[in-house]
Amino acid sequence: MKKNLILFSICFCFQFTYSQISNIIPASTSIAETSVSDTRNWTAFHNPSMLGYLEKKELGINYNNRFIIPELSTKSIQLGLSSNLINTGFSFSHFGYSQYHEIMIGLGFARNFADKFAMGLQFNYLTCYFAASNSYRGALLPQIGLSVKISPVLNIGFNVNNPFQTNLKTEYSVKRIPSVFSLGTKYDFSPELVWRLQMDKEISSNYRFASGFEYSMLKSVSIKLGAYGSDYFVPCIGVGLNAGIFIFNLNCELHPILGINTSAAIKYHF
Repeated sequence: MKKNLILFSICFCFQFTYSQISNIIPASTSIAETSVSDTRNWTAFHNPSMLGYLEKKELGINYNNRFIIPELSTKSIQLGLSSNLINTGFSFSHFGYSQYHEIMIGLGFARNFADKFAMGLQFNYLTCYFAASNSYRGALLPQIGLSVKISPVLNIGFNVNNPFQTNLKTEYSVKRIPSVFSLGTKYDFSPELVWRLQMDKEISSNYRFASGFEYSMLKSVSIKLGAYGSDYFVPCIGVGLNAGIFIFNLNCELHPILGINTSAAIKYHF
């Protein structure tokens, strides 16, 4: 009982601090969560239009650990299928532990229009387990993404998650699901050096601003540095390894109050 109370307190603090991003959404492979304009990487539940840039089929697995507490971890898997007409993505994410957990399943469609712009639409079904009533509650959440290529070196991305402010209701409580609008830019100083900026706005929360740099060395190793802030300034660092058909990513961030977040991801390109 004491452990559950501690976990509940941490979850409440975490939700209040990170209200721009829902717990169930896995961490992005882009540093500082600057994924809305990242045309090089598609991360499930972030911007479905990035699915349109896939040229090959890929399978990805992501594990996000918050504050070295297993009960606050998010596990996800994604599968992207490319075709000449439209690309399709399947996503699955799990957050929580036995007393409280969330599961989200996503089905997305995206198309790249001659590298001028890309559009994506994803349907996410979120279900949550409530121990008080020993029951599950679910809701369908649409997600819309857009990516526009302004010039050969400048790209703009936009994403909206849960635009209709859908919530989950039980006999005892109401779980508010964040409605997040994201806008970001990507600037290529060179093929090796990329700079991304992003702004997120949750309907009932403060703005979140993020910035990140990614530098590729020897075409196989990349170093990532960034930071984001809403109520607090959070520095981030990461590394990526391209081993041909396998791509590994490891990102870390340090919150001044809550501690360390780590996320590890691996992708396999068919």
